[in-house]
Amino acid sequence: MRLQYCPRLDETIARLKRLYDERAQDLICTSFQVPSAVMAEYNAQHAPGFCEYPTPASRAQFWEAYLHERAAILDDSIPSAYVSEMDQGLYGALVGGKPRFLYDAERCWVSSMVAPILRDWTEFGCLTFDANHPWFQRYLHQLDVFNSVAREKFGVSHFILIDGLNFVFELVGATQTYLDLIDCPAHIEQAMALGFEINVNVHRAFFDRTPLLAGGTCSNFAQWLPGRIVSESVDPFHLTSVKYFERWGRANVEKMLAQFDGGVIHLHGNGRHLVDAVRTVRGLKALVLLDDAGYPLAFDLLPEIKSRTGDLPLVVKVDYPRFVEALTHRQLLGGVFYKVQNAPDVASANRCADQARDYSS
Repeated sequence: MRLQYCPRLDETIARLKRLYDERAQDLICTSFQVPSAVMAEYNAQHAPGFCEYPTPASRAQFWEAYLHERAAILDDSIPSAYVSEMDQGLYGALVGGKPRFLYDAERCWVSSMVAPILRDWTEFGCLTFDANHPWFQRYLHQLDVFNSVAREKFGVSHFILIDGLNFVFELVGATQTYLDLIDCPAHIEQAMALGFEINVNVHRAFFDRTPLLAGGTCSNFAQWLPGRIVSESVDPFHLTSVKYFERWGRANVEKMLAQFDGGVIHLHGNGRHLVDAVRTVRGLKALVLLDDAGYPLAFDLLPEIKSRTGDLPLVVKVDYPRFVEALTHRQLLGGVFYKVQNAPDVASANRCADQARDYSS
């Protein structure tokens, strides 16, 4: 197996297998963010804000240039393109929503969203999944374009599920969803059932068209995981008690992960009260801890969180100077993938990646 833009593919896959399959607690893995000339040039040509749906070919060309540039970084990352244009708006579009697209200059992503679709629940009965829907066909076309351009050079990452309450948000908006959990629970259950069907079809199509890499799935969150792994979201429960997750979230998540070979879940800063519940989700392969304004950095809380999650692999972000300091003083916890931000250059990133490999040997 080879990828042109990952010169140490076999070694990297072996290390990621140890982390995610064996849950090796003596291992740390790393990826490094460095200044990107490709991203700077792309941003010079694209203004941030609302935009039209871009051509799949133009987005695939961006990913090819960006991942080619990153091939010089010899860390534990797996180069993969993310189908960000379909990350949320696709699901609502499949049931009549009009997707709007937004260019995010920080990541050079074009993301999507829809406004609430239903005026009230009386309109729900006409909603069904149709594989011939124009937006499903656009999605399949984009997958085919990405996979064609990526072939033997880089992978194509799984992308986020929008099921459970996330899907209900697409139909009636977040506020109405929370109200209807109490006032109209039967409608919520019906909507979740439709969302489940749509998501299973969307992600089965992804795996039908996207080859596994060395028997595993490329992941924007976790780089690579063995098997057909999906990226699940429990974001709606960040604003609820754990009790609501147990009532409305767990069964749907576990049922979804069982359709594939498991999943990865991310938690935002306001969702860390869910750690003890989410870590026990059947089929969970890794937990991603994100940082958000107004909340302590996950890296600062890592010892306490790790004491609660045991050998479950974790993914956290950390700024380059702090990572170097912890690496130098041998203060890093094992069983963790560290996404190191703001490294000054490729040479510094590679020196640090080498030290991390030695550290974990």
